[in-house]
Amino acid sequence: MPASSRGLYLRVGILILVGLAVGVGFVLFFTAGKLGRKTQTFETYVRESVTGMDVGAAVRFRGVQLGQVSEINLVATAYPPPPDSFTGAYQRVLVRFALDLSRLRDAPNVEAAVQNGLRARLATTGITGVGYLELDFVDRDRFPMETPPWSPDYPVIPSVPSTVSQVTTVAEQLAQRVADLPIEQILGDISGLLSDLRKQVTDGDVAQASRAATETLNTLQRTVSELNLPALSTDLRGTIAEARGLIGGPEVRGALRNASTAMERLQQGMQRLPAAVAQVEAAARSVTNTVGDINGDLTPTLRDLRAASGNLRETTEGLRRAPAASLLAPAPPAPDWARGRR
Repeated sequence: MPASSRGLYLRVGILILVGLAVGVGFVLFFTAGKLGRKTQTFETYVRESVTGMDVGAAVRFRGVQLGQVSEINLVATAYPPPPDSFTGAYQRVLVRFALDLSRLRDAPNVEAAVQNGLRARLATTGITGVGYLELDFVDRDRFPMETPPWSPDYPVIPSVPSTVSQVTTVAEQLAQRVADLPIEQILGDISGLLSDLRKQVTDGDVAQASRAATETLNTLQRTVSELNLPALSTDLRGTIAEARGLIGGPEVRGALRNASTAMERLQQGMQRLPAAVAQVEAAARSVTNTVGDINGDLTPTLRDLRAASGNLRETTEGLRRAPAASLLAPAPPAPDWARGRR
């Protein structure tokens, strides 16, 4: 083989090897860090536009990248709806993404995390507007899970509206409420209120109250001017000075000393009062005992006096009825013991 042909083959072989090396380099560049990863595919269904997010966009959990978007499609394309049932669920955007589970220490239980409020939502990076998918935990009562009317090919992480979408929705609702307000009626009511207020201020109760207040203030000013406050202030100062002098005078001090002495004597008398009460009680008991003894001695005497009084009453009655018989009657017979002596 001529030397020129061998040189040509050599250059062609070198060119082919360089091309292969460049191709392998590009493959390694675009798949750098992805070889040997343990990834799992999930899907979510977005209700809003996904403008700004493309295949390969990052999937982050609170700023930490855990994977990337692998497919963006329409739900109606991936899961054809039945005839005549193109409901709102089939009008969403299907986003499938792969998560690198090797970045987590333990294999996560995604189903349990979804039950606890794990959701996906669209987000943008800074001012560039590059979209990515964000995973985060939200209030599961506010954003409950929804069961799609088809059988998903991959585990589902439900989506929630993005922050921009929520702000836009609130703004639209507010604008709709403002648009529904009866502006003309409100303006008419305000105009009527201002007219009524003007009438009240001019000729109504407010005007009368204002005039009455003005008259009261004028009367108060006249009263104050007639009171001659400087003279009253001078008299009051003099009265206070006299009161201070009286309080500090000898009469008040003597009265206070006398009152103090009287209080001391009263306290001394109160201290002697229990002994006096005890003496009175002892005297009362002695009188009671003496009266009891006198009653015991007088009882027989009173009995004899009662018998004598009865005899005297009988004698008086006999004299009243037959005085002669009583005076001339023979003496009563002597008792037996007297006759025996004779």
